[in-house]
Amino acid sequence: MHCRRYAAAPLSRREMLGRCANGFGVVALAALLQERAFGGEIEAETASRPLAPRPTHFAAKATSVIFLYMDGGVSQVDSFDPKPRLGREHGQPIKMKTPPTQFNNVGAVLKSPWAFRQYGECGMSVSDLFPHVAGCADELCVVRSMTSKFSEHTSANYFLHTGSGLQGRPSMGAWFSYGLGSECQDLPGFVVLNGGLIPPGGLDNFGSGFLPASFQGSMFKNGPMPVDNVARSEPTAELQQSKLALLAKLDRAVLERQGPNDQLESAIANYELAFRMQSAVPELMDLSQETEATKRLYGLDADYEPTRGYAAICLLARRLVERGVRFIELTCPSVGADRWDQHSNLKDGHEKNARTVDQPIAGLLKDLRQRGLLDTTLVIWMGEFGRTPMAQGADGRDHNPFGFSIWLAGGGVRGGTVYGATDDYGYYAVENRVEIHDLHATVLHLMGLDHTRLTYRFGGRDMRLTDVHGKVLHELLA
Repeated sequence: MHCRRYAAAPLSRREMLGRCANGFGVVALAALLQERAFGGEIEAETASRPLAPRPTHFAAKATSVIFLYMDGGVSQVDSFDPKPRLGREHGQPIKMKTPPTQFNNVGAVLKSPWAFRQYGECGMSVSDLFPHVAGCADELCVVRSMTSKFSEHTSANYFLHTGSGLQGRPSMGAWFSYGLGSECQDLPGFVVLNGGLIPPGGLDNFGSGFLPASFQGSMFKNGPMPVDNVARSEPTAELQQSKLALLAKLDRAVLERQGPNDQLESAIANYELAFRMQSAVPELMDLSQETEATKRLYGLDADYEPTRGYAAICLLARRLVERGVRFIELTCPSVGADRWDQHSNLKDGHEKNARTVDQPIAGLLKDLRQRGLLDTTLVIWMGEFGRTPMAQGADGRDHNPFGFSIWLAGGGVRGGTVYGATDDYGYYAVENRVEIHDLHATVLHLMGLDHTRLTYRFGGRDMRLTDVHGKVLHELLA
């Protein structure tokens, strides 16, 4: 029997904190998990449905990107940036201070072997290297003041693709898939159409870095079966489904015991995606659905074999856009020259490369326009840097990261415009200088994403594609 005069001693402060410590921790953890960078909504969703469509930060102009990567570095003064001074001073020493070049073999001023003409209602100047693309001048937004921080291929490729000159960062295609998911659940959100050449730096140009592995680029080869190990090996689809279901059950049991694991979660998602791709990929590759007029438009009937090969992947790019794939990159085919990297024999090498890509790219732009897809598809054409206005040796050009040309089309940019300028030699950007981070910020903006808010917590820091740099180039927007 209790004494009525007994009262329990009150808790001391030490006892109260000891008993409530776990409760405070749970409250703090719950708050942290609501933050995007600490594993909030997007991270939770990517674990179970990595390619599920996600809302944009604001209304998007574009829903897909086609990146036409010109491996090796196209010469700006021979393509989209005419410089009459090169003709006037051809064969003379260049009359300006020049930095050390990649090979530091500085020759005389070298005029362009190709004439420039004006095209379209906008009167844009384009060289004879690109007669087909020139016919689309009113669709193009040419940036003549692009710059890079690197003059060596591998670092410049990493910088272009990932925003860092070092290996291991996520590719921009991976960032788009992470931030937006995909409108297509039967194909990867980030597809690399391999024309035949993998750029210096290798597959890390298309990797997911510290992002979950589900967002890395999926390499599609040029041919009837572009993806390895997708064809069904079991005699029936039912048997395969049973095996996949058992595998998924075992994997999820491991997850329940061990907790979150990116490699295992991505493996589960990739197995499920591969199963869906078994029917989606053959249908994607079936070009018999295309009219003969469309095939001719791209150049699938061209005499030059590399043109036919590049035409096929340009047509596939359009078909991927139609199916809702978010980011598509096209690499260059082999033409018997060293990509666009003409340190010698500039005329022969650039002409072979241009003959390969000119008609297919123009066909892609025209096809997207006539199907009503260009307004929501952003097309980007560029290499990792440009080339020098003076010769390397007698008839080549060295690397030039200080001022070069790129172009964008569709997807909310102002067609028929030229932005920025280089000096009279075409060496340095001197007006409206643009950096790679600015380009990334602008492309993200067109896709409805604020580049400062698209972050991922890694190594104790909120990482982003543009690092701590980048500004949106509103002057390029329609």
